[in-house]
Parts: sequence; structure tokens; C-alpha cells
Amino acid sequence: MLNVMNFSSKQISNVNFKGKKVLIRVDFNVPLNHNRQITDDTRIRESLPTINKVLHDGGSVILMSHLGRPTGGFEMDYSLTPIAPYLSKLLNRNIILTRELFGQRTLDVAKELKPGDVMLMENLRFYPEEIAGDEEFAKRLASMGDAYINDAFGTAHREHASTATIARFFPNAKYFGLLLENEIRNLNKLLNEAQPPFTAIIGGAKVSSKIDIIKNLLPKVDNMIIGGGMAFTFIKALGGNVGDSLIENDKIDMAREMVQEMMLKGVNLYLPTDAICADQFSDEANTQLCNADEIPDKWMGLDIGPKSCRRFAELINKSQTVLWNGPMGVFEMESFKQGTKSMAIAVASSTISGAFSAIGGGDSVAAINQYNLADQVSYVSTGGGAMLEYLEGRELPGVRAILE
Repeated sequence: MLNVMNFSSKQISNVNFKGKKVLIRVDFNVPLNHNRQITDDTRIRESLPTINKVLHDGGSVILMSHLGRPTGGFEMDYSLTPIAPYLSKLLNRNIILTRELFGQRTLDVAKELKPGDVMLMENLRFYPEEIAGDEEFAKRLASMGDAYINDAFGTAHREHASTATIARFFPNAKYFGLLLENEIRNLNKLLNEAQPPFTAIIGGAKVSSKIDIIKNLLPKVDNMIIGGGMAFTFIKALGGNVGDSLIENDKIDMAREMVQEMMLKGVNLYLPTDAICADQFSDEANTQLCNADEIPDKWMGLDIGPKSCRRFAELINKSQTVLWNGPMGVFEMESFKQGTKSMAIAVASSTISGAFSAIGGGDSVAAINQYNLADQVSYVSTGGGAMLEYLEGRELPGVRAILE
């Protein structure tokens, strides 16, 4: 999947950026509250090592990012205005925010940047050319810098102007940022150097969104734990009664085929044996503990039960490699969070015992952060969609563009 020889030549640790103006594609797509204050600065902090490397070398930095999904033109709700003062504090230096992407002021500021200066461009997605991967748009962006670094793993699966097209204009000066490099290294370790037993924990609501990742992992894993809403499609495929639990009827045959494929490949499949069931999708619902394949009509499984928690945790603690993607239940609701919490604790515990653990996907990352365990696992991915596509075996345009 990756040319390692070529990869090493694209690392910024091997480059000195003294006197260079460096365009860095970062991922500042951070959550904001109704007062437009940053509620989780993880992505901004993760970009600091790359920015600081260029600045310490004696280079200047032009930052490019998107925020949210604006529908066309400037929208105040999606402006990067709140990012500039926040980043200024973290870097302990002034940040110049430029509003007009190719206005004269922006071009003048870029031209006059001195070593140590940092310029932040406004949200690239205010321009439709960004998502279209427009070549002329990318060329104009490229004209402002001497080198290009992609450090936005969260958008590496998008063939956009600032994540892929722009790299063509820097044939000999395009690099992976430290965050992106770290993501690729860890994912390759997971896919190509995993120590057995390798256990994958796949959760979330729907089988359809995880089919490709499960298929790509089957030749690599020893154990497959399937939880969350998607487990009920598998349980129904095996003849269980799931009541009113979430299922995808059009995926039942596929689930059956996947179970057979796991048996043929010698992969141990673990499904929940018990479930916390509710009479409605609500934190105030009446609940009862059910066997996962004997859920009464008009009741739905919204979390894995205590037996499943213990069984899964024991398996995780015996593993040398653990991948977790997707929650075990509706963990946003107090009544149905225990299964996901128990997985977070088990993954952290296995890591302390020497396992390599990787967590990806927005909900799993939110859960590990909610329980303050992010620093007790080996690797937390910053890109949900990009990580999924990489694990599915797909080539990421943002990675390919640097290696070409």
C-alpha cells in the first residue's frame, strides 16, 4: 500500500525550511459552541509540532483549513475567526488572518512574510473550487509558497484542491506533516505488523457503513467483536429474535455470508449474548436485561449487557493488538453508556499490559476522551472517515499526492 523508501524522503524531519514560505494544510475543523468558542482543541494542538518545526527552522507559515460545510460563499458561522486568537496563544505569537483568499491584501501579506510569521487563510470551503479539486484554484494557492506540507489526516481521503491537487505544483517540495506521518505509521503497523492475537472491536449503528472495513480486516484479525446496533443484523441473520432493535433487512444475507467467511478464515466472531433493552429510544425509557437473541416485541436493544461486557473485556485483555471503531450502545444516553465505557477501560487496560491499541471513528474517540483514557491507549486517530477508508484498503488521495 505504501512505498516506504519514498515515504522517508517525504518526512519533514529530513528537511530544513530556513527562509522558506511553507503552505501547511491543517485540519482546524473543530467543534464550536453557540458562542463560537472552541469546545475541543485536539486537532489544533495536534498540528503544533509541524508548525513549530517550520518556525524553528527559520521559515514562515501559511495555514490552510476548512471548517464545517458552508453552502456557498462567506458564512460567519463557518469563519475561522475564532481560531486565530486561540492559535496565537498556543504558539505565543501573532497570527495574521486574511479574509479574501486571493485579494490584494492576502497576496501582499504572503509576499511580505518574514521568518517566524504565521498567516491563517479563511475557510477554503467558502470557494466551490476547493471541493471540486480545481487546478487553477490550487495553482493560485501554490503560488504563495515555496513548499507544501499536508498535515490534515482528517481530509486525506478527499481529492480537494488543498489536499491533493496543490501537491502537483510542488514536485520536489511536498511533504507529510508530523501528524499525518504518525497516522500512516500507526495504521500500517496495525494492518501489516500486528502481533497476534489481534482483536477488532467494531460497533456503531449500521452494518452497511462497516462492511468494507470488516471484509478487509478478516485476513488480518484473530477475533472480531461486533457490538452496537449493527450486532442485531448479525443476530437476526443467525436466527435470533431482536424485537424492535435496529436492523438492516437488506443486509441480513450479507451478514450470514460474512459469518461463514469468518468461520472459513478461522476468525472467532463474538456477538453480544445479553443486551440492555428499552421500550422506547429515550434515556427515560423503561429498561430490562434480555438475552440478545430473545428480545421481546416492542423492545429494542440499546446497549450490550454485563455478561457481554465481561466476556469482551477478558478477550481484549488477552490480545496483543486491539483496534476499536464504533460504540457498543447509545452511549450519549446515561442509561446505555456502560457497554462503551467498559470497552474503553478494557482497551486502556490491555495497553497497560503491553498491547498496541488503536482507536478511530468520531464516537469511539469521543468515548475515550469522555472517560479521560486517550493518553492510556497507543494511538487515537484524528480522522474518522480517512481512517475507515485506509482500513478498508483504499488509497487516500492526500497521501498519494505527496508520494507521486
